[in-house]
Amino acid sequence: MTKRFLIFLTAGLLFAHSASAAEAPAGATDPDSTAEEDAKLVVEAVSGQEANFKSLEDTVIEATHPSGVQATYKGSTLSADRLAVNRETSQTTAEGNVRLQRGSKLWVGEKLTYNFVTEEMSGDEFKVGDTPFFASGRNLAASKLEETPEDPAAPGKGDSPDLLNRVYTASDGTLTTDDVENPVYRIKAKTLIVFPGKRIAAYGATAYVGKVPVFYWPYYRRDYAERHPNNIELTPGFRSLYGPYILGAYNWVANTNLSGSLNLDYRQKRGFGGGPDFNYNLGRFGSGLARFYMARDDEPGTNSLARPIDSQRHRLQFTHRLKLRDNTTARGVMNWQSDEFFIRDFFETEYRRDPQPKTFFEFSHFWRNFSLNAMAQPQVNDFFDTVERLPDIKLSGLPQQIGVTPLYYESESSLGYFRHQYANNAIPEFAAWRGDTFHQVSLPQTYFGWLNFKPRIGGRYTHYGESEGPGIPFTEEDRYVFNTGAELSFKASRVFKGARSQLLDISELRHILEPSVNYVYVPSPSETPANLPQFDTRFPTFRLLPIDYPQFNSIDAVDSENTIRLGLRNTLQTKRNDRVEDVLTSSVLLDWHARRRPNQKTFSDVFTSVDFQPRNWLSMTSITRYDIDNGVFQQSDNYMTFEPGNIWSFSVGHRYIRDIPVLGPDSGASAIYGTFYLRLNEDWGLRTQHMFEAREGRLQEQYYTLYRDLRSWTTALTFRVRDSSSGREDYTIAATFSLKAFPRFGLGDDKVAPSLLVGE
Repeated sequence: MTKRFLIFLTAGLLFAHSASAAEAPAGATDPDSTAEEDAKLVVEAVSGQEANFKSLEDTVIEATHPSGVQATYKGSTLSADRLAVNRETSQTTAEGNVRLQRGSKLWVGEKLTYNFVTEEMSGDEFKVGDTPFFASGRNLAASKLEETPEDPAAPGKGDSPDLLNRVYTASDGTLTTDDVENPVYRIKAKTLIVFPGKRIAAYGATAYVGKVPVFYWPYYRRDYAERHPNNIELTPGFRSLYGPYILGAYNWVANTNLSGSLNLDYRQKRGFGGGPDFNYNLGRFGSGLARFYMARDDEPGTNSLARPIDSQRHRLQFTHRLKLRDNTTARGVMNWQSDEFFIRDFFETEYRRDPQPKTFFEFSHFWRNFSLNAMAQPQVNDFFDTVERLPDIKLSGLPQQIGVTPLYYESESSLGYFRHQYANNAIPEFAAWRGDTFHQVSLPQTYFGWLNFKPRIGGRYTHYGESEGPGIPFTEEDRYVFNTGAELSFKASRVFKGARSQLLDISELRHILEPSVNYVYVPSPSETPANLPQFDTRFPTFRLLPIDYPQFNSIDAVDSENTIRLGLRNTLQTKRNDRVEDVLTSSVLLDWHARRRPNQKTFSDVFTSVDFQPRNWLSMTSITRYDIDNGVFQQSDNYMTFEPGNIWSFSVGHRYIRDIPVLGPDSGASAIYGTFYLRLNEDWGLRTQHMFEAREGRLQEQYYTLYRDLRSWTTALTFRVRDSSSGREDYTIAATFSLKAFPRFGLGDDKVAPSLLVGE
């Protein structure tokens, strides 16, 4: 503060023409005021030393220094060899090696006039970087919208005032995404208009590759958020199951509301495939996407019933979302495909994410304390098990206080017609109406200022109509369920100010302890699940499901319960880089069945989760499920990641799952997996990924990817080897290309889903 005070004091003495002190620049404050530092126009040498000040006029000072000078005001920094500052208007003229940094934008030139208060500017030749675009031109001017040439893509009512007041125009402009002095490709325009952070427009635009003109637009525009328009994506490769292949897509952008792709693929052993993709935005009528892909497969194989798959294979995807009001939305999703293995064979990344995509329509409306949801879900693919909902309507009452009492009420009521359609009609279908209503009252209390206690009591009534269809017959039934229970929890913490560890990067330590007990008592309902049609039922899972209502939503599987759930959560926190960070978090969950059902043990498995980050570059995670009765792990997933910098990183893990009889004889796994990345130099990188099946002694999957930085582009050459359980090896090699400014994949996608690198 003293240093900046001296700078302002020196400037004031140089320009004083009366006994009074010099007036501060417009928009700035007096140097010895207590206002925020960025609200002052500060002029100093780039090196941080005191600049040399000279009076040019009564209100203008000149600042110079051998290291250069800079002026800073409200996040804008203007540096040059020489600055001339008008202390009344904040108009500043910069000459020689001019650089203006404002937010993410950097303007470079030899002469620039800039007003720190109005943010208007003008200059001769300039260059500007506003990621992902880089532009240059002459006769730069920054002004309000009405002072720019008329632009059909100009901001409108939906754009912020910040955008409306900052529009830049230039003549003889050049636009590119290639961040080098001599870009490989560029667009030259007679007039260039920049709407920062929104869009760039050009009049009389010619596209060049090198020095060769290749295309002309009378008018050209690009939105920052759009993908690079009218470009071609190619993924050439070879796969032992396909032979040589090339996957191609022509991406196009019609306007901000419509874009898409035209896909055309060729696989030597499988034939041609392709189809269009559309992404659309209809404004208040909603937005969505539509995709169609068709393949004439020369080797389609057989389905799960060992029957031949038709060579004419296809799929249709459609998604539309409509916001009717602020609290009302509607969404429709359709996923139709010709056979069960279509996505697995041609879109592996999607298949791993969701092997059985659903088709449904959903309507949601929210009030302050209630929500209404209506869903219709038909079976459009008869080779997938589907519980049809035609429809399923649910009204939920959120926890809400009853008048001025300390009691809280919540509810959930639904009505629907359900049909269980089995895959390939392996089991005859059955259907029934079901009406269900649940109501519960709770009394949350806090004792001693730290102990939370929440008793509850509730009831459920469910009516089932007589089942229809050739499947299992069920008579009309009424089921009554009573439930009660209570939750007990508290949080305690302690700070250890003397805790220090250079090894673990610990400076002070805070321990947070959160034990909890949740008791649930449900006497035997009037009808057991065996006597009711199962639509919303309980399926085997590796996670510990909720035990209290309405979180437990397997309505048809509701049975007696006398269970205490014990939980314990620990958190260790420390200060790193002036931030509070978690060093260790752990949680333990265990169910004690005070009164067991025939299919229950006294104690459930113990579920644990641990996250440990001893350093910013080292993290470890462990998730386990331990069977107390048999003394074995049902599940264990442990992995750690090293990221000591941007040169290399390494992660390794082990995933173990015991065989689960209800999931089949080969449902278990014992896999060791690892990823290694090495940045060889500025242009080259290498990543390897492996998956080893320890029980079979088989290297199940291998990925080797070589990355090359091509200045404006990046390319990846990937080699993959797979060894299936049948002993058949599958080899793939492929190359992908991506424009840096508009990347083909999201950050980290190639690590999480490496099959994208081979076009799947």
